[in-house]
Amino acid sequence: MNKILEVENLHFKYDKTQEVEQLSGVNFYVARGEWVSIIGKNGSGKSTTARLIDGLLEGFTGSVKIDNVLLSQENVWTLRKKIGMVFQNPDNQFVGATVEDDVAFGMENQGIARDEMKRRVDEALLAVNMQAFKSKEPARLSGGQKQRVAIAGMIALRPEIIILDESTSMLDPTGRDEMMRVIHEIKDKFKLTVLSITHDLDEAAHSDRIIVMNEGKIVQIAEPEVLFSSNKDMVEIGLDVPFTTNLMTDLERHGFDLPKAYMDETQLADQLAKRLKV
Repeated sequence: MNKILEVENLHFKYDKTQEVEQLSGVNFYVARGEWVSIIGKNGSGKSTTARLIDGLLEGFTGSVKIDNVLLSQENVWTLRKKIGMVFQNPDNQFVGATVEDDVAFGMENQGIARDEMKRRVDEALLAVNMQAFKSKEPARLSGGQKQRVAIAGMIALRPEIIILDESTSMLDPTGRDEMMRVIHEIKDKFKLTVLSITHDLDEAAHSDRIIVMNEGKIVQIAEPEVLFSSNKDMVEIGLDVPFTTNLMTDLERHGFDLPKAYMDETQLADQLAKRLKV
């Protein structure tokens, strides 16, 4: 297996004088090209984990390997080039006066040639369907459009790993679905690996694997179909059960014979349409 990210025995405290750890012995890997989601209630340690991987926090024990290279203070800036991070609030990432300037900013810092930079800006904006907004001010865009620009700025830098840190939490359901569609498209186009930090279980359900965190520890790693098949386990670790899982349970009580595997809303609607011959 080609592992692009490995986290081993990760321990971390924000306050070194306190006994309580924010992370306590975290272990997991992400294979190249995989989409892995980390879920958990507030304070579980999922965002802290993401920030340690990207080198935004230091002072941990354990190890983080990115593309088989051990993360350290000496190489953090080099390894960070392999990672693109999209945060919850895109306004915190904007620095350019126009969309085009903002997408180009990171490349200017890396000293990329102007012709190549212009080509990448156009390619990135086309990938997120924002090429018509090149000359617009980022502040005047909608929430979903701002996130697209943030994604464009990230993919223009050619990372190998995307970390989505609650990046859809401020969007409405339509914007969230559109954002996920865009991420899936650019993942396939640029052959990226995705690590998604999210509280949205329906979003996590589209992952290859899901990591569940609670109180700074990993309590389960499973494929969505396995994880969401047990309502009891989800409730015990303080998480909601996906809407479609609850709906499927209610439908089965009323005599509907449905597949046992987890289904999202579209898949469930298709199954019901077949049974009702709609």
